[in-house]
Amino acid sequence: MSQYLFRNLNLLDPRWTEARSGYEVLVEDQHIKEVSAKPIKSSGAQVVDCGKRTLMPGLIDCHVHVFLSEVNIRNLESVPLTLLTARAADLMKGMINRGFTTVRDTGGADWGIKTAVESGLIPGPRLFISGRAIGPTGGHSDSRRRTDQGMPSCGCCNAMVYSMAIADGADGVRKAVREQMRQGADQVKIMCSGGVASPYDPLDSLQFSEAEIAAATDEAKNFGRYVLAHAYTPEAITRAVTNGVRTIEHGNLIDAKSARLLASKGGYMIANLVTYFVMKEKAASFGMTADMLEKNDIVLGGALRSLEICKKAGVKVGYGSDLLGPLQVEQSREFMFRAEVLKPLEIIRQATIVGAEILRQEGKLGIVEPGAFADLIVVDGNPLKKLELFLDQGAHLPVIMKAGKFHKNRLSSRA
Repeated sequence: MSQYLFRNLNLLDPRWTEARSGYEVLVEDQHIKEVSAKPIKSSGAQVVDCGKRTLMPGLIDCHVHVFLSEVNIRNLESVPLTLLTARAADLMKGMINRGFTTVRDTGGADWGIKTAVESGLIPGPRLFISGRAIGPTGGHSDSRRRTDQGMPSCGCCNAMVYSMAIADGADGVRKAVREQMRQGADQVKIMCSGGVASPYDPLDSLQFSEAEIAAATDEAKNFGRYVLAHAYTPEAITRAVTNGVRTIEHGNLIDAKSARLLASKGGYMIANLVTYFVMKEKAASFGMTADMLEKNDIVLGGALRSLEICKKAGVKVGYGSDLLGPLQVEQSREFMFRAEVLKPLEIIRQATIVGAEILRQEGKLGIVEPGAFADLIVVDGNPLKKLELFLDQGAHLPVIMKAGKFHKNRLSSRA
């Protein structure tokens, strides 16, 4: 049994409105054992002196792609899965270095890479996986070139195909959803509109019929899972939510009516502003085509406005980055873009307690209380006053702990 006692800290539980001094936190094995405003007695604990820094829950990113290691996903056609896995390990190490102790992969990561992290073979955040993202023929999940004839024969030899699946008709969608759940998916992703990184589908295209979406959500519900939908436009969002989709990914072009619908259903939106700004800045140098960048400009125009619309409608918004390949180093800049329209506390809540709700991990993640997982970070200052402390690849995070084990500890400690 391992015990760690954090002392001399300011505690930021995101359910509060400010950080509070005078608290101590005792960790035992994987969980938080005690949180107290009075000194905690524990003779066997290793004491960590936080030097009046801020202790808070680890961050949660609800939209990542650990296997999409290229900005231009066409380049993944020639990447073998062994190399893809090695790249994913490096990308995940970067995520936990930045304080993201939990991420939800929305297409690509499988039970193998999840097991590798859980067993300690490679460092990384907790992974909630979707398996292959499912879309219709010609949609955002269809990676074939126009010169390709017929369907891919398998997903074992091509990294891009491995991350995506094509299904048509309600029965076809049911089968594809069942397959992802058989493969250990924590949630299922479907495509309900066009996308930026796919060259042939217009952004405003409606992908999957109502019957196909309903088949996906019905199967997921039967298995105790839920469906998330890639959707940009009000029409795509409305079709998805009306037919049982729980979380909307991106949602840049959402309007007041579709936002009110999403709120009335208790759904969530996972915004990802940083990816559009960074692609605008850098993606052309990584081979993203002019057609893709033109679509990126369209969704970029609605990015900040979507947060304002959701806030007014009462939609809970999760933190998401959705960055591809080497652009994933910009993961924490999402805080700064959201700060243009939201308060720091609102954004921190999105990256902690709202993320936990999305993952159905309430009481386990995103908070600091007895019984929760000991996923904790220590910050060199108060992030409520300076969100920039989350930048610089974790340089301002002297402690990062996941499941009661230190990923990083640069503070003095004693037995």
